[in-house]
Amino acid sequence: MKSIEQTWYQPKSLVTYMLLPLSLLFWVVSTLRRGLFSLGLRKRFTSHTPIIVVGNISIGGNGKTPFALWLVAFLQTQGFKVALISRGYGSQASNYPFEVTDLSSVAEAGDEPYLLHSRLGCPVVIGPDREASCNYLKNKYKIDLIVSDDGLQHYKMPRSVEFCIVDSKRRFGNGCLLPAGPLRELPSRLNNVDLVIENGGTAPVNYVLQSAGIYSVNTGLKCDEFPKKGVAVSAIGNPQRFEKSLQEEGVDIIDTAHFRDHHAYIKSDFSKFGDTAIFMTEKDAVKCQSFAKENWYFLKVEAQPSKMLVNQLLDILKNKEIYHGLR
Repeated sequence: MKSIEQTWYQPKSLVTYMLLPLSLLFWVVSTLRRGLFSLGLRKRFTSHTPIIVVGNISIGGNGKTPFALWLVAFLQTQGFKVALISRGYGSQASNYPFEVTDLSSVAEAGDEPYLLHSRLGCPVVIGPDREASCNYLKNKYKIDLIVSDDGLQHYKMPRSVEFCIVDSKRRFGNGCLLPAGPLRELPSRLNNVDLVIENGGTAPVNYVLQSAGIYSVNTGLKCDEFPKKGVAVSAIGNPQRFEKSLQEEGVDIIDTAHFRDHHAYIKSDFSKFGDTAIFMTEKDAVKCQSFAKENWYFLKVEAQPSKMLVNQLLDILKNKEIYHGLR
């Protein structure tokens, strides 16, 4: 994590106050932009399929991807035919919109869309133009619901439901907008979403990330036996949560390596660790499979929702009259 990002989760410092004028400018621009859509001076595109947005008001590390994995799988059990759209941050596809398939590479798809497709098997389409992604799905598939991974601030995109994920530990950091703090929008934005969902914590509407075991990066298979010490490597927004979960699995972390979120790994990133066992997240593992050693592992986690979260989700779908497929 860059030093400026470290200040976001500490008491306000001189750096914070120096950046506040830029945060004010960010607020003016973003408020004006949102206001134009609210007043109808800028038009949202039309989607013939209801869109559920899973987003946040802060930068990275909120545990949004595990929740998106759970949400899509849950909607499928309710009888919905679901597709997922994403901006595809870090992707290098030759054209957009780009559908992630079994033949796609991680470089083409981006780490999170690749992981989402491999775990869910539903249509996953990426691209910065979400209208084009929705039209692609409309022309190719018969879909009941579209889940947008992120996009809470993409006001050109219509949405039937908004879910905002909040990390129970880091919450809103120092409470400042970018770049003085981690926020894309002020906490007052939560008053307008359909459901605020905490990752962790004790809020009634929450989910917790539970370990699903240690897996081999090479084979993707679960390991009943693995080394009890090694290096924790991650390129995620909140590596401390991952490292704590790894320790709870009985792994003694002898060293760590933190890369920027969505970092595109190369073999030389690991050269200094020699033959020491490596432990990483599932999102990191999909980018390292082609050159991973036999003693490289990843920790698989799954979102476990509270009963109230499930009940409120079903109530929202009914209140919004999104019945098709609902059991």
